[in-house]
Amino acid sequence: MPTVGYSAQNPEKQRNRLSVYSKLCYAIGGAPYQITGSALGFFLQMYLLDVAQLDPFYASIILFVGRAWDAVTDPTVGFLVSRTKWTSMGRMMPWIICSTPFAVVTYFLIWYVPPFEQGKVFWYLIFYCIFQSMQTCFHVPYSALTMFISSDQKERDSATAYRMMVEVLGTVLGTAIQGQIVGSSSDCPTESDGSNNINSSRNNTSNVSLEETKQAYMIASGVIAIIYILCAAILFLGVKEQKVPLTFRQGLWMVMSHTPYVKLVIGFLFTSLAFMLLEGNFALFITYALGHRDDFQNILLVIMLSGALTIPLWQWFLTRFGKKKAAYFGISWAVPFMILIVCIESKLIISYLVSVAAGVSVAAAFLLPWSMLPDVVDDFKVKNPDIHGHEALFYSFYVFFIKFASGISLGISTLSLKFADYKTGNCSQPEAVSLTLKVLVSPVPVCLIFVGLLILKTYPIDEERRQGNQKLLDSETDSESETSVLGSNV
Repeated sequence: MPTVGYSAQNPEKQRNRLSVYSKLCYAIGGAPYQITGSALGFFLQMYLLDVAQLDPFYASIILFVGRAWDAVTDPTVGFLVSRTKWTSMGRMMPWIICSTPFAVVTYFLIWYVPPFEQGKVFWYLIFYCIFQSMQTCFHVPYSALTMFISSDQKERDSATAYRMMVEVLGTVLGTAIQGQIVGSSSDCPTESDGSNNINSSRNNTSNVSLEETKQAYMIASGVIAIIYILCAAILFLGVKEQKVPLTFRQGLWMVMSHTPYVKLVIGFLFTSLAFMLLEGNFALFITYALGHRDDFQNILLVIMLSGALTIPLWQWFLTRFGKKKAAYFGISWAVPFMILIVCIESKLIISYLVSVAAGVSVAAAFLLPWSMLPDVVDDFKVKNPDIHGHEALFYSFYVFFIKFASGISLGISTLSLKFADYKTGNCSQPEAVSLTLKVLVSPVPVCLIFVGLLILKTYPIDEERRQGNQKLLDSETDSESETSVLGSNV
């Protein structure tokens, strides 16, 4: 009997192990979402206001409706994924592959300025919503794929660490491509031109420079679209999805009433809102509040590079001290720097130093939610062993709440710029705009972070409970495997 137990368990453990190649291919699949997300997050608001030259009110409608629509599609796609039958490509892969070409085309059209004024708002609203839908069809199955590449928690945590590293590198890449290509074309004179020459210089070069800026946005979107396709192809060719039986039935209600999941989602809802609010307004803040128009793309790049380089640090920290402590320390690290950036005198070197320090916290904000969600799924499995097919629901509803709230925050923040009398297409803005941007990138995010951390304090899954859940699931898997081998022998 011991011999049979050993022979049954060993192949199961080997099957759940992932090669470095598989982890890298899986991780690369997360890059498209972050590359396009960082480009849209940092630059779409500025693009709609200064390049498409929409009124801030209409820009706020596009940002809010687009994010809200994106949020609504997440649980819908999660439900449909849960009902999808197994195919030769798997259950998640068909969604990822089929959505990619539509996502690429609509992403490119978001950054194209149509040759008409009437209906321009509907152009951006329609293509932004379609892109968000296609992106959801990619990202929800990809997120749920975490639970289908291995049933071993350590392997999933390791794959998640690979994924977070690549995704932060994806934000670096998206920020770099968009920022460096677009930042090189500006229709505003430099500060050295003098205030007396600003109007005349702008009148002489505005039309040509604006066209160059439009072209730069299109080139950047084309480069990102190509990378999107390559990453999706690598994911498809390099990752094998394990077949797991799925049913739906009571899953939705059970998922939404699972206490650890609710507390985790609400806690990270507030902290994610803080970083999304910072992300959405930071480019405008650097340009108009700090006055670093020629360096905003480089400052954004420094933040993302700092975040990418510190992902291994946070992976070590959460392994050594636990995920809950890592969440507290990592996310709260950003608070003093959010305060410092609006209190200090506007000096370029200080802005760079603060950006390096803030990037460390951005890395934690990226890694920890996606590292902790599998623990909640495992806890749910332990408490509800007869309920299956819930993995996509956990991920889709988490993304739903985050996106819906971020849509509200971005819509309100853009609308607040209108109330501050933001001048579309102008090289300088009223003092009220500068003050509004300072509030949006410091006091409001700091308050959101404190609320989120207070909620996360009640999150019940500590290291002891997490490891206990994994032992129970491992013993259950080994028992099922042994029973299967005995049955086949009979």
